Amino acid sequence: MISRRNIRVKVMQLLFMMDAAKGETAIKNPVNELQKSFDKTKELFVYLLYCLTEVARYAEKDALKKSSKHLPTDEDKNINIKISGNQLLWEILENPDFIKAIETTKPVHLVNQDLIKRIYNTLAASNKYQLYVLAESRDSKTEKEIMRFIFSNVMLPDEIFTSHLEEFFTNWDDDCEMMEQLVHNYISKPGGYNPNIIISEDKWSFARSLLITAYNKKDHLLSIIEPRLQNWDTDRIASLDMVLMQMGLCEFLYFETIPTKVTINEYIDLAKEYSTDQSGFFVNAILDSVNKEYSAADKLNKISYKKVNQ
Repeated sequence: MISRRNIRVKVMQLLFMMDAAKGETAIKNPVNELQKSFDKTKELFVYLLYCLTEVARYAEKDALKKSSKHLPTDEDKNINIKISGNQLLWEILENPDFIKAIETTKPVHLVNQDLIKRIYNTLAASNKYQLYVLAESRDSKTEKEIMRFIFSNVMLPDEIFTSHLEEFFTNWDDDCEMMEQLVHNYISKPGGYNPNIIISEDKWSFARSLLITAYNKKDHLLSIIEPRLQNWDTDRIASLDMVLMQMGLCEFLYFETIPTKVTINEYIDLAKEYSTDQSGFFVNAILDSVNKEYSAADKLNKISYKKVNQ
């Protein structure tokens, strides 16, 4: 489910933390920390899906409460609960993989029903929802659209809800962009994704190898990068930029299946998004310089890190 870009971000964050950590705070087992990071991402993903289903199901609870009043109004008696029968909602709820994920991560212990009610009330007051419940027919496209709307246009913009996420998930700020992508992908094809497996075996192999190689070959990578910094103000080079360049160069040298142009573009984008305003230009300049020099000298013959003894 997680893309290579998501993996690069997590490896980048961990390497940056390792550079900053000293003494007792040093990370003893980087691979274990990376695995924990992916586990936290899975827990957050399952929790968001669970909250989404709870909001959709709240219409039925709301209708029951209001119809049970001592003196219910006509409006109380005629709440439209169409969303509770949403086809996609029940496809998710009845999916064995989702059921297993709920049993494993236990999101029910974290969910705040007052927040669910708040989000549902915001949804019920929206024009999009009113058009949905008034439509007599159902179709797969519309059922998915309303679930996407709930997540992206009602849940995520709610500051109280995102504060709740920040309280229980320290990785929310790092993973929020990825979460929107993953939830939308899941809504599009819930049967095609297993929420218990946030990262496939081949991508975990890539993540682990990128982390280990960039960490173990740091001195060699810096020996290639540092001579190219002579025309730059080294005091103003962001630490994160150095991490990104090490990772990019690592892919140049040790990841046989990744084209160098793909690597350069990926790390330019990461530098622009996560570092300073000038970082994209800087990272591009250094990586492009290495690429051109090594290509001209026929030294960019990618090999697996496992085959390297230097």
